[in-house]
Amino acid sequence: MKQNKKIVLIGTAASSVLGFRANLIKALLAQEYSVYAFVSEYTQAELDKIEFLGAIPVIYQLKRGGLNPLVDIKVTYELSKKIKQIAPDLVFSYFSKPVIFGTIAARIAKVPKVIGMLEGLGYAFTDQPEGFSKKTYLIKSIQILLYKLALPQLNKLIFLNSDDSKDLLDKYNIKVKQAEILGGIGLDLADYAYQPVINIERPIKFIFVGRLLKEKGIHDFIAAAQIVKEKYPQTQFTVLGAIDASNLGALKQLELDKLVASRIVNYPGKVDNVHDWLVDSDVFVLPSYREGLPLSTQEAMAIGRAVITTDVPGCRDTVIDAVNGFLVEKWNPKALAEKMIYFIENPEQIVTMGYESYKMAQEKFDANEVNKHLLAILDL
Repeated sequence: MKQNKKIVLIGTAASSVLGFRANLIKALLAQEYSVYAFVSEYTQAELDKIEFLGAIPVIYQLKRGGLNPLVDIKVTYELSKKIKQIAPDLVFSYFSKPVIFGTIAARIAKVPKVIGMLEGLGYAFTDQPEGFSKKTYLIKSIQILLYKLALPQLNKLIFLNSDDSKDLLDKYNIKVKQAEILGGIGLDLADYAYQPVINIERPIKFIFVGRLLKEKGIHDFIAAAQIVKEKYPQTQFTVLGAIDASNLGALKQLELDKLVASRIVNYPGKVDNVHDWLVDSDVFVLPSYREGLPLSTQEAMAIGRAVITTDVPGCRDTVIDAVNGFLVEKWNPKALAEKMIYFIENPEQIVTMGYESYKMAQEKFDANEVNKHLLAILDL
């Protein structure tokens, strides 16, 4: 291998580099690549942590929310100059806007190899119970147009699940040179050792982890909790996560205030020790409308937690129904509550199904194996 090859990773939030790309960066550094991590949302502490990982943080301008053509054209041009200055062998972008504008910028900069990864299709491609608004239809139409412009320029496009590939490329007749399915991005299993639920005699604890977005199913989780508490008032429900103001489906602060005041759920907010909260829980619940392949579910499974999630793209890849948990119909709090009550009335299944989750995580979500697969896709 030629020494000192350069790789540019283009994302958005520095926190996502630390949370989702750290294992990949370590794998690239182990092969003696120089890694440049492009971020548009950051704190100095996060930049310092990226440097500590061994990557070189690079700041660029990009807003995750909204589509302003003039602003995005300027961002793309400025981004191409930064990329050209580095002269990388590969640009690897992830998330929707970085894939679109990072790909165009990389081609302007004449990068020899450009690969993108869509870790989910996002709000505009996620069915809503009340249907799409005119604004969402417009955003989706613009996004499809931009995908048709950018995606054919990629050497490869990576998805986490096969549904996303079909629902984007096939449905909208978008041609790409090569599409790959990665599966979950994985995690360091050593950090998520199996810790079975020991005490199932006390009130059962259900936990939701995710950004406070409508399409994550937060409203359905709360509605199901209300149903369950009518029959089993001692049952505990915890919500971990923060409002993502840049997302169209974000909870409003007033809605969050009402949630906290209701005392239906325990809301510690966004925490740094999600692992500890998962260990202290019994059943992980994610009633999302659509996912890439949720990392929070992978973490809960690795620890050994049974899962209740929706039968939708991404989520259905984490559960074998009635084996390590249950798949329920989306937008259906009553069905969600029924499965919660099943675990309350059959607590031994929490341990049995939790162990099945653990076994699945060992087989499918080991970051070392996932990164070997990803590096092979990247031809590294």
